[in-house]
Amino acid sequence: MNAFDWARRNLFASRWSTLVTLLLMLSLIEWIGSFVQWAVLNAVWSVPGSNESADSTACRLIQGNGACWAVVHEKFRFMMFGTYPFTEQWRPACTILVFIALYLASAQRSFWNWRLIPLWTGTLLLVLLLMGGGLLGLRPVGTDLWGGLPVTLILATFGLALAFPLAVLVALGRRAKSMPAVRALCLVYVEIVRGLPLITVLFMASVMFPLLLPEGVNFDKFLRAQIAFTLFAAAYLSEVIRGGLQSVGEGQYEAAQAIGLTYWQMTIDVVLPQALRVSIPPLVNTFIGFFKDTSLVLIIGIFDLLTSAQNAVINPIWQGFGIEAYLFVALIYFCFCFAISRYAASLEVRHGVGRC
Repeated sequence: MNAFDWARRNLFASRWSTLVTLLLMLSLIEWIGSFVQWAVLNAVWSVPGSNESADSTACRLIQGNGACWAVVHEKFRFMMFGTYPFTEQWRPACTILVFIALYLASAQRSFWNWRLIPLWTGTLLLVLLLMGGGLLGLRPVGTDLWGGLPVTLILATFGLALAFPLAVLVALGRRAKSMPAVRALCLVYVEIVRGLPLITVLFMASVMFPLLLPEGVNFDKFLRAQIAFTLFAAAYLSEVIRGGLQSVGEGQYEAAQAIGLTYWQMTIDVVLPQALRVSIPPLVNTFIGFFKDTSLVLIIGIFDLLTSAQNAVINPIWQGFGIEAYLFVALIYFCFCFAISRYAASLEVRHGVGRC
């Protein structure tokens, strides 16, 4: 079916359909024209001076009629890297590139084997070296100075990577009828975590948990946030995986047992591949949701991407231009989430999931 036939069948099939289509097209054209005029034609892209000495008069003269992208130009480093030392900001920039390389490598089918373990382990060590320093001549930088996009990527990537195997074990534990104690423990864990907002879990990890430790013993605040995020994500992922496990027919279990497979052989080689295959759409939806939920770490004083953007426009020079900063951050979030969505869609097509 060519484009003309598709449009005639779906957009102009009747008089009412044609009328609604034309009205929507006119509204969309008008909105796009207004947005282009505000975001491009009347926009201010740079101002005299830099950072604290910048003169935002040009932006204030056109406020409401044009965008002030100069705030992104002047505060780009702060929004991307937070309060990380200026002269060392090449390190978080390299960290972002390392993560992108990790995502691209992990998307290749040739890495879907034991090689993923050293790949992710090596990436974790490299990220800690780049961000924290202290070795190979790199200046030590405390986690209290980390911020921006690297923090978001660290929390989301390693949080979900560690949460996934834990979620698989919890999902299997909830279906372990022969081990009622394990099943009850997994049930209590999932229900407690799902009954609490992520903000509460982060607050408890940041404020309440240190009070329970012996005097003189403490863990880094960033590490506590990472653990809280991982445990919270694992509870939700476990329910998604459990739903996939329930979709596997009893015949698969019986066939695996008939050929003499042990429980773990049956689970790893027969059951889990089928369960994860049908769980791709809800898993991806959960991944995207938790990637965006990393912004909640602002309540415990960690400068993620969104928090850095918020603090960038606190400066009196740039107050009133938060829309441009938030649009820039939204574009970054959208690029990562859209890439995840498109890759997941290709997996669904490849494995024949959700065809309609």
